[in-house]
Amino acid sequence: MKTLWKRLRRPSARWSVLAILLLGIVIGLAVIVVPHTGIKLTSSTEFCISCHGMQQPYKEYKQSTHFKNPSGVRAECRDCHIPRDIPGMLKRKLEASNDLYQALIARSIDTPEKFEAKRLILAEREWKRMKESNSAVCRGCHNYDAMDHTRQKPEAARQMSAAALENRSCIDCHKGITHQLPDMSSGFRKQFEEMRKAADANSSGDTLFALDMKPIFANKTDSAPSGSLLPASEVQVIKRDGDWLQVQITGWTETQGRHRVLSLLPGKRIFVASIRDDVQKNAKTLETTTVAATNAEWSKLQTTAWMQKGDMVNDSKPIWAYASALYSGTCNQCHGAPDKAHFDANGWIGTLNGMIGFTSLDKREERTLLKYLQLNASDTGGADQKH
Repeated sequence: MKTLWKRLRRPSARWSVLAILLLGIVIGLAVIVVPHTGIKLTSSTEFCISCHGMQQPYKEYKQSTHFKNPSGVRAECRDCHIPRDIPGMLKRKLEASNDLYQALIARSIDTPEKFEAKRLILAEREWKRMKESNSAVCRGCHNYDAMDHTRQKPEAARQMSAAALENRSCIDCHKGITHQLPDMSSGFRKQFEEMRKAADANSSGDTLFALDMKPIFANKTDSAPSGSLLPASEVQVIKRDGDWLQVQITGWTETQGRHRVLSLLPGKRIFVASIRDDVQKNAKTLETTTVAATNAEWSKLQTTAWMQKGDMVNDSKPIWAYASALYSGTCNQCHGAPDKAHFDANGWIGTLNGMIGFTSLDKREERTLLKYLQLNASDTGGADQKH
Protein backbone atom coordinates (compact mmCIF):
# COMPACT_ATOMS: atom_id res chain seq x y z
CA MET A 1 0.00 0.00 0.00
CA LYS A 2 2.89 2.37 0.82
CA THR A 3 4.47 1.65 -2.54
CA LEU A 4 1.24 2.41 -4.36
CA TRP A 5 0.82 5.67 -2.46
CA LYS A 6 4.39 6.74 -3.33
CA ARG A 7 3.76 6.08 -7.01
CA LEU A 8 0.59 8.12 -6.94
CA ARG A 9 2.44 11.03 -5.34
CA ARG A 10 5.51 10.79 -7.60
CA PRO A 11 5.45 12.63 -10.97
CA SER A 12 5.39 10.48 -14.07
CA ALA A 13 8.62 9.92 -15.96
CA ARG A 14 6.88 11.31 -19.09
CA TRP A 15 4.80 14.14 -17.59
CA SER A 16 5.87 17.05 -15.48
CA VAL A 17 3.99 18.14 -12.40
CA LEU A 18 2.86 21.28 -14.30
CA ALA A 19 1.51 19.23 -17.21
CA ILE A 20 -0.43 16.96 -14.90
CA LEU A 21 -1.78 19.99 -13.05
CA LEU A 22 -2.92 21.66 -16.28
CA LEU A 23 -4.51 18.43 -17.48
CA GLY A 24 -6.39 18.17 -14.21
CA ILE A 25 -7.60 21.74 -14.54
CA VAL A 26 -8.80 21.10 -18.10
CA ILE A 27 -10.62 17.95 -17.10
CA GLY A 28 -12.13 19.71 -14.09
CA LEU A 29 -13.34 22.62 -16.18
CA ALA A 30 -14.79 20.23 -18.75
CA VAL A 31 -16.66 18.37 -16.03
CA ILE A 32 -18.16 21.69 -14.87
CA VAL A 33 -18.61 23.61 -18.12
CA VAL A 34 -19.86 20.90 -20.49
CA PRO A 35 -22.85 19.80 -18.33
CA HIS A 36 -23.64 23.43 -17.47
CA THR A 37 -23.61 24.43 -21.15
CA GLY A 38 -25.63 21.37 -22.10
CA ILE A 39 -28.25 22.08 -19.47
CA LYS A 40 -28.40 25.75 -20.50
CA LEU A 41 -28.83 24.94 -24.18
CA THR A 42 -31.44 22.24 -23.61
CA SER A 43 -33.36 24.58 -21.30
CA SER A 44 -33.75 27.37 -23.83
CA THR A 45 -37.07 28.18 -25.44
CA GLU A 46 -35.44 27.78 -28.86
CA PHE A 47 -34.49 24.19 -28.02
CA CYS A 48 -37.97 23.42 -26.67
CA ILE A 49 -39.78 24.63 -29.77
CA SER A 50 -37.38 22.83 -32.12
CA CYS A 51 -39.68 19.81 -31.69
CA HIS A 52 -42.58 19.98 -34.13
CA GLY A 53 -45.05 18.92 -31.45
CA MET A 54 -44.29 22.05 -29.42
CA GLN A 55 -45.45 24.50 -32.09
CA GLN A 56 -49.03 24.61 -30.81
CA PRO A 57 -48.04 25.27 -27.16
CA TYR A 58 -45.61 27.91 -28.44
CA LYS A 59 -48.40 29.72 -30.33
CA GLU A 60 -50.52 29.72 -27.18
CA TYR A 61 -47.60 30.95 -25.08
CA LYS A 62 -47.05 33.88 -27.49
CA GLN A 63 -50.65 34.99 -26.91
CA SER A 64 -50.31 34.90 -23.13
CA THR A 65 -49.33 37.51 -20.58
CA HIS A 66 -46.21 35.48 -19.80
CA PHE A 67 -44.90 36.35 -23.28
CA LYS A 68 -46.01 39.97 -23.63
CA ASN A 69 -47.22 42.31 -20.91
CA PRO A 70 -47.03 45.98 -19.82
CA SER A 71 -44.00 45.40 -17.59
CA GLY A 72 -42.00 43.69 -20.33
CA VAL A 73 -41.04 40.75 -18.12
CA ARG A 74 -41.06 37.51 -20.11
CA ALA A 75 -41.18 34.02 -18.63
CA GLU A 76 -39.36 31.50 -20.82
CA CYS A 77 -40.14 27.77 -20.97
CA ARG A 78 -37.49 26.93 -18.36
CA ASP A 79 -38.97 29.41 -15.88
CA CYS A 80 -42.20 27.41 -15.64
CA HIS A 81 -41.16 23.85 -16.46
CA ILE A 82 -37.68 23.36 -14.94
CA PRO A 83 -37.12 23.55 -11.17
CA ARG A 84 -34.39 25.91 -10.01
CA ASP A 85 -32.88 23.58 -7.40
CA ILE A 86 -30.20 21.20 -8.72
CA PRO A 87 -31.84 17.92 -7.62
CA GLY A 88 -35.18 18.99 -9.08
CA MET A 89 -33.57 20.22 -12.27
CA LEU A 90 -31.60 16.97 -12.79
CA LYS A 91 -34.71 14.90 -12.09
CA ARG A 92 -36.66 16.92 -14.65
CA LYS A 93 -33.88 16.49 -17.22
CA LEU A 94 -33.99 12.72 -16.75
CA GLU A 95 -37.76 12.77 -17.15
CA ALA A 96 -37.32 14.78 -20.35
CA SER A 97 -35.73 11.75 -22.01
CA ASN A 98 -39.26 10.37 -22.34
CA ASP A 99 -40.33 13.65 -23.93
CA LEU A 100 -37.63 13.26 -26.56
CA TYR A 101 -38.64 9.65 -27.16
CA GLN A 102 -42.29 10.64 -27.62
CA ALA A 103 -41.36 13.51 -29.94
CA LEU A 104 -38.67 11.91 -32.10
CA ILE A 105 -39.40 8.17 -32.09
CA ALA A 106 -42.97 7.46 -30.98
CA ARG A 107 -44.18 10.71 -32.62
CA SER A 108 -47.18 10.74 -30.31
CA ILE A 109 -47.77 14.51 -30.55
CA ASP A 110 -46.39 15.40 -33.99
CA THR A 111 -49.74 16.53 -35.43
CA PRO A 112 -52.32 18.98 -34.03
CA GLU A 113 -54.83 16.12 -33.77
CA LYS A 114 -52.43 13.93 -31.80
CA PHE A 115 -51.49 16.82 -29.55
CA GLU A 116 -55.13 17.61 -28.75
CA ALA A 117 -55.76 13.94 -27.99
CA LYS A 118 -52.98 14.02 -25.36
CA ARG A 119 -53.45 17.61 -24.15
CA LEU A 120 -55.27 16.59 -20.97
CA ILE A 121 -52.63 13.95 -20.10
CA LEU A 122 -49.78 16.39 -20.69
CA ALA A 123 -51.49 19.15 -18.72
CA GLU A 124 -52.33 16.96 -15.74
CA ARG A 125 -48.72 15.76 -15.62
CA GLU A 126 -47.44 19.35 -15.41
CA TRP A 127 -50.09 20.36 -12.89
CA LYS A 128 -49.10 17.42 -10.69
CA ARG A 129 -45.43 18.45 -10.78
CA MET A 130 -46.30 22.02 -9.84
CA LYS A 131 -48.69 20.91 -7.12
CA GLU A 132 -46.06 18.64 -5.55
CA SER A 133 -43.59 21.53 -5.33
CA ASN A 134 -46.25 24.02 -4.19
CA SER A 135 -45.69 25.85 -7.48
CA ALA A 136 -42.04 26.57 -6.65
CA VAL A 137 -41.30 27.59 -10.25
CA CYS A 138 -44.08 30.19 -10.12
CA ARG A 139 -42.79 31.55 -6.82
CA GLY A 140 -39.45 32.23 -8.46
CA CYS A 141 -41.15 35.36 -9.86
CA HIS A 142 -44.36 35.72 -7.85
CA ASN A 143 -44.53 36.12 -4.09
CA TYR A 144 -47.64 36.54 -1.95
CA ASP A 145 -45.83 38.97 0.37
CA ALA A 146 -44.81 41.21 -2.53
CA MET A 147 -48.32 41.57 -3.96
CA ASP A 148 -50.11 44.91 -3.78
CA HIS A 149 -53.77 43.91 -3.67
CA THR A 150 -54.90 47.52 -4.06
CA ARG A 151 -53.67 47.42 -7.67
CA GLN A 152 -55.59 44.24 -8.47
CA LYS A 153 -59.18 43.94 -9.59
CA PRO A 154 -61.49 43.66 -6.55
CA GLU A 155 -62.41 40.01 -7.14
CA ALA A 156 -58.80 39.06 -7.90
CA ALA A 157 -57.65 40.82 -4.73
CA ARG A 158 -60.22 38.93 -2.67
CA GLN A 159 -59.20 35.59 -4.15
CA MET A 160 -55.47 36.27 -3.83
CA SER A 161 -55.80 37.42 -0.21
CA ALA A 162 -57.61 34.20 0.68
CA ALA A 163 -55.03 32.13 -1.22
CA ALA A 164 -52.17 33.86 0.59
CA LEU A 165 -53.64 33.07 4.01
CA GLU A 166 -53.74 29.37 3.11
CA ASN A 167 -50.48 29.49 1.11
CA ARG A 168 -52.25 27.81 -1.80
CA SER A 169 -50.31 26.48 -4.74
CA CYS A 170 -50.50 28.87 -7.71
CA ILE A 171 -51.56 26.09 -10.05
CA ASP A 172 -54.70 25.50 -7.99
CA CYS A 173 -56.32 28.53 -9.62
CA HIS A 174 -54.13 29.46 -12.58
CA LYS A 175 -54.47 26.51 -14.90
CA GLY A 176 -54.69 27.74 -18.49
CA ILE A 177 -52.92 31.04 -17.83
CA THR A 178 -50.34 30.38 -20.56
CA HIS A 179 -51.56 27.38 -22.54
CA GLN A 180 -55.05 26.50 -23.68
CA LEU A 181 -56.92 24.39 -21.19
CA PRO A 182 -57.74 20.83 -22.23
CA ASP A 183 -61.36 19.78 -22.41
CA MET A 184 -62.20 19.01 -18.78
CA SER A 185 -65.89 19.26 -19.46
CA SER A 186 -66.85 15.96 -17.82
CA GLY A 187 -69.25 15.41 -20.67
CA PHE A 188 -71.20 18.68 -20.63
CA ARG A 189 -70.14 19.53 -24.19
CA LYS A 190 -71.32 16.17 -25.42
CA GLN A 191 -74.53 16.75 -23.48
CA PHE A 192 -75.05 20.06 -25.29
CA GLU A 193 -74.40 18.56 -28.74
CA GLU A 194 -76.95 15.83 -28.07
CA MET A 195 -79.45 18.48 -26.97
CA ARG A 196 -78.71 20.50 -30.11
CA LYS A 197 -79.18 17.48 -32.41
CA ALA A 198 -82.57 16.78 -30.84
CA ALA A 199 -83.69 20.41 -31.00
CA ASP A 200 -85.59 20.25 -34.30
CA ALA A 201 -87.69 17.35 -33.03
CA ASN A 202 -88.44 19.24 -29.82
CA SER A 203 -89.29 22.73 -31.04
CA SER A 204 -92.90 22.49 -32.20
CA GLY A 205 -94.50 24.29 -29.26
CA ASP A 206 -95.72 27.86 -28.94
CA THR A 207 -93.23 28.55 -26.13
CA LEU A 208 -89.57 28.02 -27.03
CA PHE A 209 -86.22 28.44 -25.28
CA ALA A 210 -82.94 29.30 -27.03
CA LEU A 211 -79.96 26.97 -26.78
CA ASP A 212 -77.56 29.48 -28.29
CA MET A 213 -77.25 33.19 -29.03
CA LYS A 214 -79.52 33.84 -32.01
CA PRO A 215 -79.71 36.94 -34.20
CA ILE A 216 -83.16 38.51 -34.46
CA PHE A 217 -84.50 40.58 -37.38
CA ALA A 218 -87.23 43.17 -37.75
CA ASN A 219 -88.15 41.58 -41.11
CA LYS A 220 -87.24 38.31 -42.83
CA THR A 221 -85.76 40.22 -45.72
CA ASP A 222 -83.34 42.26 -43.57
CA SER A 223 -79.67 41.61 -44.22
CA ALA A 224 -78.50 42.87 -40.83
CA PRO A 225 -79.89 41.69 -37.47
CA SER A 226 -81.70 44.02 -35.10
CA GLY A 227 -80.40 42.41 -31.93
CA SER A 228 -79.78 39.01 -30.36
CA LEU A 229 -81.69 36.51 -28.28
CA LEU A 230 -79.49 35.16 -25.48
CA PRO A 231 -79.15 31.51 -24.42
CA ALA A 232 -81.94 30.02 -22.27
CA SER A 233 -84.27 32.94 -23.09
CA GLU A 234 -87.98 32.34 -23.60
CA VAL A 235 -90.05 33.49 -26.59
CA GLN A 236 -93.63 32.99 -27.74
CA VAL A 237 -94.13 31.82 -31.32
CA ILE A 238 -96.57 33.98 -33.27
CA LYS A 239 -96.07 32.60 -36.76
CA ARG A 240 -94.08 29.93 -38.60
CA ASP A 241 -93.03 30.53 -42.20
CA GLY A 242 -90.71 27.90 -43.66
CA ASP A 243 -87.35 28.22 -41.91
CA TRP A 244 -88.44 31.39 -40.14
CA LEU A 245 -90.22 32.03 -36.86
CA GLN A 246 -91.95 35.23 -35.85
CA VAL A 247 -91.65 35.48 -32.08
CA GLN A 248 -92.74 37.68 -29.22
CA ILE A 249 -90.04 38.74 -26.76
CA THR A 250 -90.78 40.15 -23.32
CA GLY A 251 -88.41 41.67 -20.78
CA TRP A 252 -87.69 44.47 -18.35
CA THR A 253 -85.53 47.55 -18.85
CA GLU A 254 -84.84 50.74 -16.90
CA THR A 255 -87.44 53.33 -17.86
CA GLN A 256 -84.85 56.10 -18.00
CA GLY A 257 -82.38 53.96 -19.91
CA ARG A 258 -81.87 53.38 -23.64
CA HIS A 259 -84.16 50.34 -23.77
CA ARG A 260 -81.58 48.29 -25.69
CA VAL A 261 -81.29 45.37 -23.29
CA LEU A 262 -84.18 43.34 -21.89
CA SER A 263 -83.84 41.55 -18.56
CA LEU A 264 -85.90 38.72 -17.13
CA LEU A 265 -86.71 40.49 -13.85
CA PRO A 266 -86.85 44.19 -12.85
CA GLY A 267 -83.63 45.40 -11.23
CA LYS A 268 -81.71 42.23 -12.06
CA ARG A 269 -79.31 42.00 -15.01
CA ILE A 270 -80.50 38.59 -16.14
CA PHE A 271 -80.39 39.32 -19.84
CA VAL A 272 -83.02 38.02 -22.23
CA ALA A 273 -82.19 39.88 -25.43
CA SER A 274 -80.57 42.93 -26.95
CA ILE A 275 -82.79 44.94 -29.30
CA ARG A 276 -82.26 47.85 -31.67
CA ASP A 277 -83.62 49.49 -34.82
CA ASP A 278 -87.26 48.63 -35.62
CA VAL A 279 -87.42 45.80 -33.09
CA GLN A 280 -86.67 48.37 -30.41
CA LYS A 281 -88.93 51.06 -31.90
CA ASN A 282 -91.90 48.67 -32.05
CA ALA A 283 -91.60 47.63 -28.39
CA LYS A 284 -94.70 48.30 -26.26
CA THR A 285 -94.73 49.05 -22.55
CA LEU A 286 -96.92 46.57 -20.63
CA GLU A 287 -96.36 47.85 -17.09
CA THR A 288 -93.90 49.70 -14.85
CA THR A 289 -92.59 49.11 -11.33
CA THR A 290 -90.16 50.77 -8.95
CA VAL A 291 -87.29 48.71 -7.55
CA ALA A 292 -87.07 49.53 -3.87
CA ALA A 293 -83.32 48.87 -3.52
CA THR A 294 -82.39 51.51 -6.09
CA ASN A 295 -85.61 53.55 -6.29
CA ALA A 296 -85.34 53.20 -10.08
CA GLU A 297 -88.38 52.68 -12.29
CA TRP A 298 -88.35 49.69 -14.64
CA SER A 299 -90.65 49.07 -17.61
CA LYS A 300 -91.82 45.73 -18.93
CA LEU A 301 -91.52 45.80 -22.73
CA GLN A 302 -92.84 43.45 -25.37
CA THR A 303 -91.77 43.35 -29.00
CA THR A 304 -91.79 41.03 -32.00
CA ALA A 305 -88.98 39.84 -34.23
CA TRP A 306 -88.09 37.19 -36.78
CA MET A 307 -85.47 34.49 -36.34
CA GLN A 308 -84.44 31.38 -38.20
CA LYS A 309 -85.33 27.93 -36.95
CA GLY A 310 -82.79 25.86 -35.06
CA ASP A 311 -81.33 25.70 -31.56
CA MET A 312 -84.75 26.20 -29.97
CA VAL A 313 -86.49 23.72 -27.64
CA ASN A 314 -89.90 23.40 -26.01
CA ASP A 315 -88.65 22.81 -22.47
CA SER A 316 -86.03 24.67 -20.42
CA LYS A 317 -85.33 21.78 -18.02
CA PRO A 318 -82.72 20.08 -20.28
CA ILE A 319 -80.95 23.46 -20.58
CA TRP A 320 -80.73 23.81 -16.80
CA ALA A 321 -79.56 20.19 -16.43
CA TYR A 322 -76.82 20.95 -18.94
CA ALA A 323 -75.98 24.22 -17.14
CA SER A 324 -75.68 22.36 -13.85
CA ALA A 325 -73.17 19.95 -15.42
CA LEU A 326 -71.39 22.96 -16.92
CA TYR A 327 -71.06 24.53 -13.47
CA SER A 328 -69.83 21.36 -11.80
CA GLY A 329 -67.45 20.47 -14.62
CA THR A 330 -65.91 23.93 -14.81
CA CYS A 331 -65.91 25.61 -11.41
CA ASN A 332 -64.68 22.57 -9.49
CA GLN A 333 -61.46 22.43 -11.50
CA CYS A 334 -59.64 25.01 -9.39
CA HIS A 335 -61.55 24.98 -6.10
CA GLY A 336 -64.81 23.86 -4.62
CA ALA A 337 -67.63 25.57 -6.48
CA PRO A 338 -69.43 28.05 -4.20
CA ASP A 339 -73.09 27.55 -3.47
CA LYS A 340 -75.22 29.12 -6.19
CA ALA A 341 -77.04 31.20 -3.57
CA HIS A 342 -73.74 32.61 -2.24
CA PHE A 343 -74.18 35.74 -4.43
CA ASP A 344 -77.17 37.70 -5.62
CA ALA A 345 -78.10 37.79 -9.32
CA ASN A 346 -76.19 40.96 -10.13
CA GLY A 347 -73.25 39.92 -7.94
CA TRP A 348 -72.72 36.78 -10.01
CA ILE A 349 -71.83 38.95 -13.04
CA GLY A 350 -68.62 40.32 -11.52
CA THR A 351 -67.77 37.07 -9.77
CA LEU A 352 -68.01 34.97 -12.91
CA ASN A 353 -66.22 37.62 -14.95
CA GLY A 354 -63.31 37.44 -12.53
CA MET A 355 -63.07 33.66 -12.89
CA ILE A 356 -63.85 33.18 -16.58
CA GLY A 357 -60.23 33.77 -17.63
CA PHE A 358 -59.26 30.57 -15.82
CA THR A 359 -61.65 28.45 -17.89
CA SER A 360 -61.91 27.33 -21.50
CA LEU A 361 -65.57 28.32 -21.85
CA ASP A 362 -66.74 29.97 -25.05
CA LYS A 363 -69.15 32.92 -25.08
CA ARG A 364 -72.27 30.76 -25.35
CA GLU A 365 -71.22 28.57 -22.44
CA GLU A 366 -70.32 31.62 -20.39
CA ARG A 367 -73.71 33.26 -20.93
CA THR A 368 -75.63 30.04 -20.22
CA LEU A 369 -73.68 29.46 -17.02
CA LEU A 370 -74.20 33.05 -15.89
CA LYS A 371 -77.96 32.87 -16.38
CA TYR A 372 -78.12 29.56 -14.52
CA LEU A 373 -76.24 31.03 -11.56
CA GLN A 374 -78.30 34.21 -11.59
CA LEU A 375 -81.57 32.28 -11.59
CA ASN A 376 -80.42 30.31 -8.57
CA ALA A 377 -78.91 33.27 -6.73
CA SER A 378 -79.71 34.46 -3.22
CA ASP A 379 -82.34 36.92 -4.44
CA THR A 380 -84.01 34.73 -7.06
CA GLY A 381 -84.11 31.36 -5.31
CA GLY A 382 -84.44 29.03 -8.25
CA ALA A 383 -86.37 31.36 -10.54
CA ASP A 384 -85.29 29.14 -13.46
CA GLN A 385 -88.06 26.77 -12.48
CA LYS A 386 -90.63 29.56 -12.82
CA HIS A 387 -89.51 31.22 -16.06
